[in-house]
Amino acid sequence: MLKIEEVLMNQYGPLLSLAHLAKILDRSADGLRQGLYVESDWSSRINAAKLRVGKRVYFRTSDIARFLGGE
Repeated sequence: MLKIEEVLMNQYGPLLSLAHLAKILDRSADGLRQGLYVESDWSSRINAAKLRVGKRVYFRTSDIARFLGGE
């Protein structure tokens, strides 16, 4: 898990934009946005990492790394 977090932090920093997260998950940004509105286990875990800064939406890199690591 630490390895995933290190790679993501080095490449994207502490916050991921929706476009960056879509690229990591190999989805389109629009497809990811729609998927996050549907209630499911994975969408609730990703939405828990969501952080709003004004009108912009970001995701905490450390939380996404844990999700990708299977925690």
